[in-house]
Amino acid sequence: MLDNRSDLEKPITDPGVWQCSICTHENDTSNLSCELCGVLRDLSLYFNNSCEAEAGAKCRSKYSGVSVLARSLFTTSNTKSKAIIFSDGSQENTNATGNKQATMYDLHKTYMPSKKRHINIEVQIKDSVDATGKKMMDSGILQTEKDTSMDPSTSAEADKLGGTSSSVPSSNQHVTPILDSELQHLSLESKPKSSKPKNKKPASISEYKPEPWVLPSEDKEMHRQINLAVVGHVDSGKSTLCGRLLHALGLISKKQMHKYEKEAKEKGKGSFAYAWAMDDSTDERERGITMTVAVKYFDTEKYHVVLLYSPGHKDFVPNMISGATQADAAVLVVDASIGSFEAGMGVNGIGQTKEHSQLIRSFGVENLIVAVNKMDMVEYSKDRFNFVKSQLGIFLRSCGFKDSSITWVPLSAMANENLMTAASDSRLLSWYNGNCLLKSIDLLPPPHRDISRPLRLPICDVIASITLGQVAVCGKVEAGGIRTGSKVLVMPSGDLATVKTIERDSSSCNLARAGDNIAVGLQGMDPSHLVSGGVICHPDFPVHVASRLELKILVLEITTPILVGLQFELHIHHAKVSASLVKILLLLDQKTGKASKKMPRLLTARQAAIVEVKLDKEVCVEEFRALKALGRVFLRSRGNTVAVGIVTRILDEA
Repeated sequence: MLDNRSDLEKPITDPGVWQCSICTHENDTSNLSCELCGVLRDLSLYFNNSCEAEAGAKCRSKYSGVSVLARSLFTTSNTKSKAIIFSDGSQENTNATGNKQATMYDLHKTYMPSKKRHINIEVQIKDSVDATGKKMMDSGILQTEKDTSMDPSTSAEADKLGGTSSSVPSSNQHVTPILDSELQHLSLESKPKSSKPKNKKPASISEYKPEPWVLPSEDKEMHRQINLAVVGHVDSGKSTLCGRLLHALGLISKKQMHKYEKEAKEKGKGSFAYAWAMDDSTDERERGITMTVAVKYFDTEKYHVVLLYSPGHKDFVPNMISGATQADAAVLVVDASIGSFEAGMGVNGIGQTKEHSQLIRSFGVENLIVAVNKMDMVEYSKDRFNFVKSQLGIFLRSCGFKDSSITWVPLSAMANENLMTAASDSRLLSWYNGNCLLKSIDLLPPPHRDISRPLRLPICDVIASITLGQVAVCGKVEAGGIRTGSKVLVMPSGDLATVKTIERDSSSCNLARAGDNIAVGLQGMDPSHLVSGGVICHPDFPVHVASRLELKILVLEITTPILVGLQFELHIHHAKVSASLVKILLLLDQKTGKASKKMPRLLTARQAAIVEVKLDKEVCVEEFRALKALGRVFLRSRGNTVAVGIVTRILDEA
């Protein structure tokens, strides 16, 4: 138990005891405070009021032994009583509730009866800095209690005042909070911060000037990169075509190929040997279909090709969208055999040949190679090839492809005919004298790279590896550049991170520019804030984050009209979010692009319109005119793509 004996004890010669008015403990008359609870016996030793020492027992009421602090807090003051004189000579004030009011400094000096203890009550202002330069916590008032040793030089002064010397810093003495109100806010817990990130307001893009290292060096000759998506209807032979091409280029060894052939025969799927070079997961091999986007690399005379091999099954179209959205050009694989081509075109509904063609054009792909595969199944028939070309050509032109941008290549992946070298089969040579597939890839026009704009790297996937670390992402740089050691902003979380490592084609590099497919290792941020569909951007020029958009859409060949209130999935770059149609603002004439009707009730197949949509959560987005890659959208409902479009306006920005 703490010893609360006062410095001002005076010897009392009268024998006997006195009873504490609080706990009723009987104390020796030599004690000026209760031995049990520490309540003072006589207040006249501390205050110059009417109760003088010589009046003694006559002036004492039943509250005479109660401390002034207790009485001021828990009892209503008597309006007729005289004001208390504090140690500095000032008088106390009384508020409307009858409680005492004074500065913390005066209360501290007046009410402390112990030598060995003191209470520091510091008023901490938000984002203030103390005398040591340490930033204070944003927690209102923090109360701490600790034991200290009394400075002998201040002991005498303390004895005169009836307490210990105050340890409140002089810098805080000017703060005068009211006791009644401030005690209600005492807390040891910091105020919870809002979970919503404070996204930086985007600066004007016109203010951005590319740093010198972003600009490509002219003296360094290297292959230009092109991202090539391989798409098409399920079972059109995409996996076999890609596997055969990589094997012919020497990227799959004979030993590995022999292993694939052996495993395929054991499973009773001997014709799938080349396909297994691309479909390496157990589920894909057992089901015989591609489920995810596979990425492979090879070099031609002109290009470093990033092969984005996409799934063809309708159940995995969302995966196809996420991967093929990075494409600069595409190879559309079509099965020429009887019945298979018709299935891809969708005699009874929309086939994946049509849907993939619409999507790939919506990705911004203008140059297309149509690989008419399995020509050996139709004896390399010219009539069959022309039939496929005429039927599919009409649809491709309706999607926006120009005839001059479409290359038609008849081939057979299984027979290795017209892939790497010119056709050798006499049946094909009799009527075709065009380029092989590899040569057609080399003749594609070089893609445009936007290095004049700030960094934009949509996150395709969140990964972890030994070389990159546990906080890493991969994707295609859509604009600007990135290098090791630089600071980047990760959206939509708003975290600032440092680029630790960069890998291109599984090889370490120091920088990457627009068009490069890379993996980036980051440090200095919470890995849980990295999500597929986020965007890594320039710290001073963050990407927009919004939950309400105005879109210009083209409705595809649907059977059920689109009505206001429709719930659908909106795909934008690598992000996928649930959304609803809020308004149909305008119906557009497809030939002129002008408004033909305001506020239509519904939309039907092949109609163009301006609509307003609301997203269930915020996504990273740019207007199409600012950055095309982050301004293209796809609307899917009930497993089908119902519309494609662009972002014309951001309505509700975070």
